[in-house]
Amino acid sequence: MIENLKKILNEDQDPKAIEKISAKLDNLLMSNEEVGYIAVQKKPAVTIFPDSIVVTNKRILLCKPKNLGLSMEFIDYDWDDISASFVKEGILGAEFTFTTKSDLTHTVDYLPKTQARKLYTYAKEQLDILKNNVANTSIPNNEILTDEIPIQPIDKVQEIEEVETEEVTHFAEIVPVANFSNDVEPKTESSSSNTSSERKLSEMSQDELFEKLQNYKKLLDNGLILQGEYDAFKKEILSYM
Repeated sequence: MIENLKKILNEDQDPKAIEKISAKLDNLLMSNEEVGYIAVQKKPAVTIFPDSIVVTNKRILLCKPKNLGLSMEFIDYDWDDISASFVKEGILGAEFTFTTKSDLTHTVDYLPKTQARKLYTYAKEQLDILKNNVANTSIPNNEILTDEIPIQPIDKVQEIEEVETEEVTHFAEIVPVANFSNDVEPKTESSSSNTSSERKLSEMSQDELFEKLQNYKKLLDNGLILQGEYDAFKKEILSYM
């Protein structure tokens, strides 16, 4: 843990703040749990008791000082409960946000940009490791997933009776081609609009996708959309992140 803290202190960190947090973490870490990174708030004004966020190989911990710094509140979330993480950089710093599978969203603002990027990178690595482990254990190596469709023998071949074609002598009996083309055009337009909407999602940045997800959450809170519609929108947006 000391070697990890040395790397952290080389990246615009406050040694006193890191020392206080690490002292309290000694009694909170589980067996085989290692600290990956610690980020501390750095507001424009002097912040005596800043909030901090700690990421380990097992969870995310939010550290909030209470009672004028005499006590500390710790809130932790396991990696298997976290669905996504985001970083949004501004002029005075950056925001690190993560969402849980229970639709909870937490944001720590006024973080130095370098620290926020480190948090985001570490979070993505842990989520990728979790996804790869689930994918490897879901399907056994020796199991082959195939669906065999029985082929039924053909007993008889049906004979198709030939019908003589009748020559059309009156032009009024011919169906106009324009009506057929008009019926087909709306279907092609709808299909092209669907593809264009998918292209728009795929071309959006991480920040734009996150803002779109927040807008859908506001619609759900205001009762403008149903829970099922929000879950579908959320699943589609997260697939592009």
